[in-house]
Amino acid sequence: MIKPELLAPAGDINRLKWALDYGADAVYIGGYDYSLRANANNFSIEEIKEACDYAHKFNKKVYVTVNMIFHNEDFKNLDNYLKELENANVDSLIVSDFGVISRIKALNLKIPFFISTQMSITNHDVINFYESLGAYRVVLARECSKEDIVNIKKHSKIETEIFIHGAMCTSYSGRCVMSNYVTLRDSNRGGCSQICRFIFKNQNNPEFAMSSKDLNMIEYIEDIINIGIESFKIEGRMKSLYYIATVTNAYRNIIDKVVNNTLDKETLEYYKKVLNRCSNRENSPQFYNKYPGVLEQYFSGRFEESNQDFLAIVKSYDEINNMAVIEERNFFKIGSKVEIFGPNMEPVAYTINTILNENNEKVNAARHPQETLKINVPCKVCKGYILRVKIS
Repeated sequence: MIKPELLAPAGDINRLKWALDYGADAVYIGGYDYSLRANANNFSIEEIKEACDYAHKFNKKVYVTVNMIFHNEDFKNLDNYLKELENANVDSLIVSDFGVISRIKALNLKIPFFISTQMSITNHDVINFYESLGAYRVVLARECSKEDIVNIKKHSKIETEIFIHGAMCTSYSGRCVMSNYVTLRDSNRGGCSQICRFIFKNQNNPEFAMSSKDLNMIEYIEDIINIGIESFKIEGRMKSLYYIATVTNAYRNIIDKVVNNTLDKETLEYYKKVLNRCSNRENSPQFYNKYPGVLEQYFSGRFEESNQDFLAIVKSYDEINNMAVIEERNFFKIGSKVEIFGPNMEPVAYTINTILNENNEKVNAARHPQETLKINVPCKVCKGYILRVKIS
């Protein structure tokens, strides 16, 4: 059994560090230009260098997206940018446009590249074509079924990457023009306004939507490991720190337990609950096990209830008093049932029985987001660990 790469998103340097700390083997990021997430904070060249230095200390990788659809004017500064990425020691580029591939070759760059999901890859013939151009990996379209994926692996040699979690696109593998039409923002050049999530109204039907529910493949991780997929990708470069840490940590644990043959039903059910509570959108395996139908889509609006599971981040640990210094995120109080987790520990559930403010005075509740407090903890914890509502 081959252990797959777990690939996580990062919209800025802080999210990148959290993704790697919480178990990602690699991260994918975008620069200020040429990326399909123009509304994320994204990375300057200096920050890309910093990201690579940080990742490489832990033998992890950084991939940079250069995967927008290029128009003539977009090539103006591309050569310099590609050279800068190589000098920054980026591990790979994620590309889609043939023009970018031609520039990589013309500049004789040594930086590897693979093909973005934007190319809607669903068959092995096109994969073999991309291999002939020098690609070492392809990201399959989200619309591939298990049968498609098995067939592709059987008839192609280069690495394959699939999405295992995150948002789906109403259009085929991200090739949307609805955003252009309604908001004049070009989805294929980084300006997606997520028009598919809008609620539309007309005289005959007062409210309707056309949005796919999110993707969640946690029940099929063992299945796709056995198929031989080399990289499992989480979507969400614009997601929060809590989302990235939680989702990455969940899949890290599941993948490791599958590979070590220690995954049991109780653990799988626990992490299914974790993922379902982390996002306020419903989810399904989408195209993997059957063609999506009414249960995999939103048609007549939706209700998304945000929770306050994310309670605090650990800033430091007082080993003598077994107390954690935390930065609060959401309300909790004496008697709250919580759990604490981090990159190197299984989640530990317990009950809050002590809260101290910055003056070491006892208080009965944490009421002010970003306030520094001290709380009791049942085990040693480290900076960056997370306190959340007990998952049950």
